[in-house]
Amino acid sequence: MATNLQIDDRLITQAVKLGHHRTKKAAVTRALTQYIHHLEQEKILSLFGSLEYDTEYHYKKQRAKV
Repeated sequence: MATNLQIDDRLITQAVKLGHHRTKKAAVTRALTQYIHHLEQEKILSLFGSLEYDTEYHYKKQRAKV
């Protein structure tokens, strides 16, 4: 999908240089990938403390049932 974006030239040039990317497209793709991973991690972190654990569960007993 072709997309035309107006990105600040200073930002994209700096991203290409710091990331050692060969092209502007590679820099933007890497940035978007990292952004998506960051958002997914935030979603996972929001689950902490919201799950209930079974206090009767003993993982060592579960191992012995083999």
